[in-house]
Order: sequence, then C-alpha cells, then structure tokens
Amino acid sequence: MKKIVIDTEYIKLDSALKLAGLVSVGGEAKRLVQEGSVTVNGQTETRRGRKLRAGDSFGLNGEICEVEEKSE
Repeated sequence: MKKIVIDTEYIKLDSALKLAGLVSVGGEAKRLVQEGSVTVNGQTETRRGRKLRAGDSFGLNGEICEVEEKSE
C-alpha cells in the first residue's frame, strides 16, 4: 500500500490522486471520480472534493493509497 503524507487537516480526493501519481492532471482525476472508478475506504466515491484525512485510504485500478499525517 502506497502512503501519501499531508501536513494539513485534510486533502481533497482529486488532489490526493495527483499527489499519489495515480493521475497526471486534474481533469483526468475529475473524470475518473465522476465515472465511479475511484474508491475511498473501500466504497465507490463520485465526489472529487471529498475530504480525506489521516487514516483514510483511496484507490484506482486496484492500487490503494493511504493518507498519513506528517509527523513532527
């Protein structure tokens, strides 16, 4: 499972997909989310603005990533 580290309270789903390298541009993220190709915590998610917090996981095409909070 790939980890992405954030230093804010949350990250939006479309931004997380880009940060994880699962998509290259925001338009691609928007399209894939709206098509129902993305999961959050194991459930299909169609809101690209969905807020992800530390401990949440998201996936695309069988690749799963987990959000971690930056440790100080």
